This record gives sequence, structure tokens and C-alpha cells, in this order.
Amino acid sequence: MKNIAVILSGCGVFDGAEIHEATLTLLAIAKHNCKYICFAPDMNQHHVINHINGDEVKQTRNVLEESARIARGDIYPTSTLQIDDFDALILPGGFGAAKNLSDFAFNGENCVVNSEIAEIIKQFHSKQKPIGAMCISPVILANVLRNVNVSIGSDKATSEAIEIMGAIHTSSNHGEVIVDADNKIVTTPCYMLDASIIDIETGTNKLVTELLKMI
Repeated sequence: MKNIAVILSGCGVFDGAEIHEATLTLLAIAKHNCKYICFAPDMNQHHVINHINGDEVKQTRNVLEESARIARGDIYPTSTLQIDDFDALILPGGFGAAKNLSDFAFNGENCVVNSEIAEIIKQFHSKQKPIGAMCISPVILANVLRNVNVSIGSDKATSEAIEIMGAIHTSSNHGEVIVDADNKIVTTPCYMLDASIIDIETGTNKLVTELLKMI
């Protein structure tokens, strides 16, 4: 049975992991008769957003503790992730990827990726283990790995930032995946487009399917 590491970035689209993307990723892994283990960095998230009105809330929340809401408590710090225990890596999207796992939301192509996350990605890549990323998360792969082919859909500003960072961007539509076979990377746009939850299910399932082919 294949074992896939899933890195979460909090709980909630505007300040953490996108819940539909994360949950449907876990479902797709399970439906393919594979195992998953969730991880998140043990750190404070950048800020907290009221998901009703979009206002920033004066609270401090921990990325690992918030991610545990999605993982039903079965989650571990990214500092404990052992690459040799896993066959593939997946990063769901949500603003947490651009605010907590990196600072892309604030610094664009000049962003910095969390050192733990960057090291995990580099190790998976160096061991030729496939990596999947969805929504905004492909910008992290572009920043860390540079010469890779990824997709966030069709957003002009984000795709230009990806190419400035040294990666290649390929446009994609609802439920589509872009496969970089040479680098064993699969990406799908999810909510970077005006998607429905059905589109998200299609994209996450295709992403997992393509990842498993590469193992």
C-alpha cells in the first residue's frame, strides 16, 4: 500500500488550507487504496481571517493546531516527516500556502518558502518521488525547484511570477492536471479558477491518479 504525505497550512481558505481541496485529496488517496499521513509546520499562522466578512481578527492561531481540525487530530509536525517513509507528497492550496508555508501572498516572485517545507520538497525531488500541488501551492514548487512545469490555472499575474522564479507555467482549465513527467510533478488549478466542488473533486482525483502512476 502506497503512503502519501499531505502538508496542510491551517484550516480555512483565507488564512490556511482550503478545506474542500484538502478533504477531497484525502478522499482521493483513500479511494485509490493508499494511505495518507498529514503534516503541518508547528508555527503561528500569519494572521486570522473572519471567513464571513473577510476582516482580520486579532487572534493568534497555530498552523499545526488548526490543520488538526481537517486531519481529525491525526497530524504531525513537518519537522518529523521522514521522506523514506513515503512514496509521494501532496500540497493542497488555500491562502495558507501563500501566507504560512511561504510569503508569496505578500512578496510574489520575491517570496521565501518556509525552510522546513523547502527542505521536504527538495528531498522528495532529489529521491525522484512524485510531488502534487494544487491551487496556489504550485508557486512553492516553482520557488524551491525552479526549472519545473506547473499550473495554477490561467491567472496572469501569478503565472508571470512563476516564470520570473525560473519555472514554466502551463495554463489549465477546470479539473485538468498538468504533468511534468521529467520532474515527477503534477499540478491542478482547483479554486484558482471559479470552480465548483465537483471541479475540485475531479482535479484532486486526477492528480492522485497521475501521482500514483509515477511511483
